[in-house]
Amino acid sequence: MMDYSQYPARSILCVDMRSFYASCAAVLLGLDPMTCFLAVVGNTERQGSIVLAASPALKREFGVQTGTRLYQLPDDPRIRLVNPKMGLFVRVSTELTRLFCRYVPHDAVHTYSVDESFIQVDGVKNMWGDARTIAAKIQDDMAREFGLPCTVGIGPNMLMAKLCLDLEAKKTADGVAVWDYEDVETKLWPLFPLRRMWGIGSRLEKTLNRMGIFTVGQLAHYDLKRLEKTFGLMGNQLYYHAWGIDLSAIGAPIMAGQVSYGKSQILLRDYPNPDEVKHVILEMCEEVAKRARDHQQAGRTVSLGIEYSRDEFGGGFYRSNTMESPSNVTLDLYHTCLALFERFYEGKTVRKVSISLSNIEDDTHMQLDLFRPDQEKKRMLGYVMDGIRERHGSTALLRAVSYTNAGTARLRSKLVGGHQA
Repeated sequence: MMDYSQYPARSILCVDMRSFYASCAAVLLGLDPMTCFLAVVGNTERQGSIVLAASPALKREFGVQTGTRLYQLPDDPRIRLVNPKMGLFVRVSTELTRLFCRYVPHDAVHTYSVDESFIQVDGVKNMWGDARTIAAKIQDDMAREFGLPCTVGIGPNMLMAKLCLDLEAKKTADGVAVWDYEDVETKLWPLFPLRRMWGIGSRLEKTLNRMGIFTVGQLAHYDLKRLEKTFGLMGNQLYYHAWGIDLSAIGAPIMAGQVSYGKSQILLRDYPNPDEVKHVILEMCEEVAKRARDHQQAGRTVSLGIEYSRDEFGGGFYRSNTMESPSNVTLDLYHTCLALFERFYEGKTVRKVSISLSNIEDDTHMQLDLFRPDQEKKRMLGYVMDGIRERHGSTALLRAVSYTNAGTARLRSKLVGGHQA
């Protein structure tokens, strides 16, 4: 058994806004976020557009989920459809962070996403009460000042707070739950399937299943050295996370070994022409490479995901290839993606493209290649282009493909978070 006495036992809140986009839109229309039937849709004028957020009542009554297509929504006069107002949603999120800072210092708040935050409340209990009391106060302030509902998971570290939120708090009457290390065996270990465990995706789940691991409890009791041999640093993290142990400080990534840079895009229309798909891939490689350069990182492994149109019964592929040396040069990523596309593309109509760069290394430690003497110039050119775009706007420098009918970069530059501002 694990000796938990040697690990920190902090008081951390994981606060999640319930159906944040839908709740904000409902309040704006003077509706009750918990009882109205409202869906925030990417574009209400396009039947193929997806639902970005659905109110709790719409989920419960009609089974509508994020990702549902507009044409799949029931024809019911009670359902309200609205376009996203991403600028408003971001401003509300900023105001909520200010609300959290009434209770704790700014460096004790980590905004994990636009609708989810971690708050460390150690040291303020004499002022506000214990963690559950602070959670209730935050809920009350949010409802009274913004009209927005939220749920709160409380744990001794960021991981446990997040798991508590996802697995229990969202199901309780008051929207608050508390987990301690003593709850790991009874509440975390029975978890099945593994993808319900935060930090484990479907592909990782399949790999673990092939190793005979189907529950978190089995993962916790698997041989640590075999996990490390198979997954490296991430294997160590998976083992200790299965025991509920996380040493991450507020603001640090919980799954540090999974750092990657990526972009996923649902196309605004079907792309039946493979040459047009390649144009989009080049634009996306430009953005992924820039994200890596923003952190002075480079990667070895490039992954390409293609999803086909539902008109052709869906399907697709997700494949990866590892380059000989790490890179954040756009064309290096593009040529790798191009090879994957040429090999696995089935000639169908494409509707979604995903690209990621992983197996990350520090860019400042890149080794010069005698067989590619111009590689350093290409690398520095990328940083120069980034500087011009930061100063004059993202569309100040674009590749020629962005001016074709297939390009999406010019349109998406006018969006916030990929949606209407």
